[in-house]
Amino acid sequence: MESIVPFDPIARAEIVESLVMKDNKRLYHRFRGAPYYGGIATADAVGCSFLCAYCWNYGRNLNPSRYGTYLSNSKAASHLLSIARKRSFHLYRITGSEPILGEASLQHLLGVLQTIFREDPRGVFILETNGFMLGFNNELAGHLAFKNIRIRVSLKGADPESFEKISGAKKEFFQYPFIALKQLEEKGIKVWPAVMIDFFDDEEIENLKNILKEYDIKSDLEFETLEGYPFVLENLKRRNISLKQSNPLV
Repeated sequence: MESIVPFDPIARAEIVESLVMKDNKRLYHRFRGAPYYGGIATADAVGCSFLCAYCWNYGRNLNPSRYGTYLSNSKAASHLLSIARKRSFHLYRITGSEPILGEASLQHLLGVLQTIFREDPRGVFILETNGFMLGFNNELAGHLAFKNIRIRVSLKGADPESFEKISGAKKEFFQYPFIALKQLEEKGIKVWPAVMIDFFDDEEIENLKNILKEYDIKSDLEFETLEGYPFVLENLKRRNISLKQSNPLV
């Protein structure tokens, strides 16, 4: 799949969704237990509206149709529940991709959530998202009003220019994850923003915090750090992105 940056993330989301969704089934390439959040049942899917330079799943998201197996929402949920039972987990997630590319992928996700919450009443699903489609289409956020969902919106830049360089999406789409955060908070859904701190200096982080204040977003900003896989460092070099914070993992 050709991706010349910067691109229109709406058009990309539509194309990617057509590749990774088939009759309400989505492409998954792995299921595993992971140590994050204290232990979580994890589904690795493919396909994203962005193409972030630091993404650990970059190759699969660049060419999503080449990877994985199409699974129904009930089958994907069954794999996650099996891992959770074996590991005594009550946390679940889909990662490595964007869960919400449009209506088809949203409906698939909702089926996964409904099955998990029915089979594990104690279960909590952590939705990791770039927030783009949730902000762009204001009708989508209301579908996520489950009491056991937690939504982590990963912000890709501290300003439109850094957003474009990191995500590959055109800078005029920078505001939509902030709109998503505001809408989700207003609906009473537990949500918070996160940012990869390695790429921003103190002034840029302060600017990002000010933007969150302008949108009246109450949730605290989470900082994550880069995992410096060799191919990630090569992608960063190709896009002329440098680290601005020291990171022992790089």
